[in-house]
Amino acid sequence: MLTSGLQHVAAMYAGVVAPPLIVGAAVGLSGTELTFLTGASLFTAGLATFLQTLGVWKIGARLPFVNGVTFAGVAPMLAIVDTTDDKSDALPVIFGAIIVAGLLGFLAAPWFSRLVRFFPPVVTGTVITLIGVSLLPVAFGWAQGPNPKAEDYGSTTFLSLAAITLVVVLLLRRFTRGFLKQVAVLVGLVIGTLIAIPFGVTDFSPVTEADIVGFPSPFHFGAPQFALAAIISMCVVMLVSMTESTADMLALGEIVDRPADEKTIAAGLRADTLGSAISPLFNGFMCSAFAQNIGLVAMTRIRSRFVVACGGGFLVLMGLSPVAASLISVVPRPVLGGAGVVLFGSVAASGIQTLVKAGLEKDNNVLIVAVSLAVGIIPITAPEFYHAFPETAKIILDSGISTGCVAAVLLNVVFNHLGRGQDADEVTAPMEPGEDISGSHTAKAAHVH
Repeated sequence: MLTSGLQHVAAMYAGVVAPPLIVGAAVGLSGTELTFLTGASLFTAGLATFLQTLGVWKIGARLPFVNGVTFAGVAPMLAIVDTTDDKSDALPVIFGAIIVAGLLGFLAAPWFSRLVRFFPPVVTGTVITLIGVSLLPVAFGWAQGPNPKAEDYGSTTFLSLAAITLVVVLLLRRFTRGFLKQVAVLVGLVIGTLIAIPFGVTDFSPVTEADIVGFPSPFHFGAPQFALAAIISMCVVMLVSMTESTADMLALGEIVDRPADEKTIAAGLRADTLGSAISPLFNGFMCSAFAQNIGLVAMTRIRSRFVVACGGGFLVLMGLSPVAASLISVVPRPVLGGAGVVLFGSVAASGIQTLVKAGLEKDNNVLIVAVSLAVGIIPITAPEFYHAFPETAKIILDSGISTGCVAAVLLNVVFNHLGRGQDADEVTAPMEPGEDISGSHTAKAAHVH
């Protein structure tokens, strides 16, 4: 049980520590504060995993379900940071928005399963793809170095370290099996960090300055602040997170031969949302299911929820040991960037896999994906696109995930729920050479009429 639980931690560790690293760096936290934020995320992920696996009352799916910081919230949180004048207020604003979104999600959990039809694969696939695409620029920024204003930013040394780390992760994924393959990203970070030592870009001070034992003191960064635009943005993220968790519960239920019914889904969503609402108390972020651990359950065939609960115990212990949490702070940014390409790219690839099942042979679904992706990519390709809008509106608009999700849901309702259009469902393919143009148009006109 101990080794299997530890394997679950290893499979999701990089995913848990990446969001606090991204947000903490954007806020401008010191190495010590970054270590604290990372430890808080590990601690709250463990608490959320306990809620999900062991359960309390009607809270918890009681499935081998690992919970941790969701990637879906990273881009909106970065938008909140960018639009906050005093960066010291950014984390309290984020925490306040997560608390409200978590409580609202908890209340809505029993009814949300009835709304899942508005979040089919064409919507969820689009949103998950946008999550990965939105985070890739962060990995590219890491690969160039820790300080954008430094003269060596983007130097060949930094880019080479990122490339080496990327190659190591790819080689491990290609030529290893089992446990080592599952922890390829983690091993790649270790090897990349060791290689970076001779170049003088590895800083061990966070480890030497960290305490062996510590507790994530409540509201360490200040009392939560409640800003309407930030709350709306995180509520959208909560909807996305609840949709992902529902899909993951359905998949996991099939794997463990215990199909997730409406009652199970509602209980699982309560655990997700309550865990998210509690997390900011201990300086953590929004929690959701980790899909990679579902794959681990399928691969190992160890289906006990108590094994995963044991993994949650490891997360809590790591969160209570600042030294353990500080280890990830030692990893140089270029090394993180190389691993981030795989990590964030895999999120986008997961979204594409979902879109493959979304029925893209239908014109309606193609239009939904096309327009939603275009709307969601605007903040990445044209960062100043919404410069004329009020600052509060920009918190939402500058998050491609939020705008893309709203666009996908609305377009799905219009095209797939308010009645079908007169056009044929099948995608119109280019004509074959020599095809009778007039005949094709006649046939089409007759069909439409």
